[in-house]
Amino acid sequence: MEALTDLKAILHSKRANIYYLEKCRVMQKDGRVLYLTEAKSENQYWNIPIANTTCLLLGTGTSITQAAMRMLASAGVLVGFCGGGGTPLLMANEVEWLTPQSEYRPTEYLQGWMSFWFDDEKRLLAARQFQQTRIQFLQRVWGKDRDLQAEGFHANEADIESALRQCGRQIEQARNVGELLQNEARLTKQLYKAAVQRTKYGEFTREREAEDAANAFLNHGNYLAYGLAATTLWVLGIPHGFAVMHGKTRRGALVFDVADLIKDAIILPWAFICAKDGATEQEFRQQCLQAFTDHKALDFMFEQVKQVALKQDWECRSS
Repeated sequence: MEALTDLKAILHSKRANIYYLEKCRVMQKDGRVLYLTEAKSENQYWNIPIANTTCLLLGTGTSITQAAMRMLASAGVLVGFCGGGGTPLLMANEVEWLTPQSEYRPTEYLQGWMSFWFDDEKRLLAARQFQQTRIQFLQRVWGKDRDLQAEGFHANEADIESALRQCGRQIEQARNVGELLQNEARLTKQLYKAAVQRTKYGEFTREREAEDAANAFLNHGNYLAYGLAATTLWVLGIPHGFAVMHGKTRRGALVFDVADLIKDAIILPWAFICAKDGATEQEFRQQCLQAFTDHKALDFMFEQVKQVALKQDWECRSS
């Protein structure tokens, strides 16, 4: 049996796998975590390489044993229950992340986060930094990803460049988080429009309960990003409730802040491309996971959260 101390050999920021499972049973067998599917003639077992996995999404028709949860926790894998296709059954619900309990996680990032979080102006500066970094990541990904460029997504095209430049100016001018959220929504709407034009998708309105392919893929992809964000925050020891953008009253809102760093750059364009190509949910999911790996999305999340947590020289405006 693999020693529990060996399960954490791969840094979380370097792990490659996110699993979404449905209609199966997750269990521990011979020192490994497996999922069991029922075939017509026989049951089939499939191994989950937990030491190289960041999070596990359990969809409809799934169950998990206590022994499997113990091994997943020892390997630092986050587990979330969700609805079909990786999204909640009821859109008012969130994925409930089951975080491994460890008293040996670092404290320096939580202490750094708390050193500015209770100051409204410093929290606004942190939110601004996240938003500017989000734009920079999109420029980097769309500037070098040949697959995206082959589909017409270029960071230096006039409409994209203009939208990003304007949003960057508005981020610096924002006087409060409400204005930042308006700027974020405005940019995302412009990016939806650009994606629709490039993929010739037709009429599109962003609605989480809509059943068209692009909306369904956006929902699905966003939850993959939430899994990465939740993993990042758990590893760094920062509770999910200490958000800088999405409001202090929403439990888990910091997960949304961190996921936003990569959603527009990766999830948004591939949702429309895969919808245009008639891809399946599994094909879309594999494309997103490959893009996460290619562009080191989890590394990027860790880097940005650590920078904000440990930043000491916040330059606040005089009142």
